Amino acid sequence: MKAFIHDHRVVYGVEPICKVLPIAPSTYYLHAGRKANPELRSTRAKQDEALS
Repeated sequence: MKAFIHDHRVVYGVEPICKVLPIAPSTYYLHAGRKANPELRSTRAKQDEALS
């Protein structure tokens, strides 16, 4: 769902998409922020990435 929002956010906007889908806008923004700045991820997420 986050990928869908990311792909269509320019055309429709994040909040309108989230109103239709069962997801809070904050969930998307949290995901987008962590993807843009990997240092914001949790220690567990960093360890999981190192293992993959």
